[in-house]
Amino acid sequence: MTSVFGLVLLIGIPLLFVTGMLSYAAYNPGLDRINDQTPHKGLLGFYLFAWPTHPYWLYRLTQGVHVTLGVVLVPVLMAKLWSVIPKLFEWLPVRSVAHGLERLSLLMLVGGVIFEFVTGIINIQLFYVFPGSFYTLHFYGAWVFIAAFVVHVCLKLGRMTRALRSRSLAAELRTDLANTRPEPPDPDGLVPIAPAPPTMTRRGALAMVGGGSLLLLVVTAGQSIGGLLRNTALLAPHNRTPGGGPNGFQINKTAAAVGVTPAHVGPDWRLEIHGPGPTLVFTRAQLLAMPQHAAALPIACVEGWSTHDQQWSGLRLADLAAMAGLPDAGSVLVQSVQPPGPYSSVVLRGNQIHDPRSLLALHVNGADLSLDHGYPARVIVPANPGVNNTKWVHRLTFRT
Repeated sequence: MTSVFGLVLLIGIPLLFVTGMLSYAAYNPGLDRINDQTPHKGLLGFYLFAWPTHPYWLYRLTQGVHVTLGVVLVPVLMAKLWSVIPKLFEWLPVRSVAHGLERLSLLMLVGGVIFEFVTGIINIQLFYVFPGSFYTLHFYGAWVFIAAFVVHVCLKLGRMTRALRSRSLAAELRTDLANTRPEPPDPDGLVPIAPAPPTMTRRGALAMVGGGSLLLLVVTAGQSIGGLLRNTALLAPHNRTPGGGPNGFQINKTAAAVGVTPAHVGPDWRLEIHGPGPTLVFTRAQLLAMPQHAAALPIACVEGWSTHDQQWSGLRLADLAAMAGLPDAGSVLVQSVQPPGPYSSVVLRGNQIHDPRSLLALHVNGADLSLDHGYPARVIVPANPGVNNTKWVHRLTFRT
């Protein structure tokens, strides 16, 4: 049974890790220190690449899989840990150098997986109680955990394979309670010497764990899949939809929560565009008088939720780059009027600037942006993490 749970985690954990690392790459941390909350990552960022803008729903997919899978695996993880509790607390804790190394890897494995799952679940509920940046803690924790996971797999893969081959899963699923027999005693002490009569079949235990995972899938997946399933996403963050109408779709933080007031975006607001030439300054009325372009794009956040495709309209970032004198701009620094802090600024890559769907949006769904959605202007870029679609923009600095 331990090996069955282990096989599920052997498939799920690597997928969880890969989608998490893709999420990290989507923030473009190798592009600029503004985007990077892990400045000492060193070799851990070896794989970073220019995050694409095609398909436009890419981040919605990868992060939706990451969050949903992380939640769905919780019952399997708990069952796996339950099945090896005697091993976790065996005595003597260290019997030899080799045994000590195995115990150390086990400490990193169990501690790492509990840390990653707990912090991830707390974060997707927008409950920010971390002693530092979730982004940094989760990133380094993931590497510690995956290193221990690889060591553990190398040590236990052969034994797991032998255990899975020792019994027929189909036969076990047909075995009723009257014919359920305990495992023979094993050298690790996972089976009691004189076990009590069974109160549940193995298929019952698997069904309970599988049913728990299925239930969590139903109440989680809808927040990223959308459609009618959105109504079943009971574990999605609540009270994040600011009313109805054109601006009635989910947000993460309100303007008030980050210190943006109507005074910041009143009649004195101006958009500054910087490049190699003179600074260009525009009022919102002047921006509205320019040719407007449209794009249908969702907002997809690191917490796993996403919106339907919203109809955005505004000015193409590529056109603004040309106005700044850099039609082939390699990056742009986007700065918000919100007080300095995480994600008040972001740097976008050249491929993000030049995608025709990348906009400095002024309207959404045919109406002015609301204050909570970034009035008077916000960035919207395909396949971009929601937090990097900076709101309340007041300065764009295009660079080579």
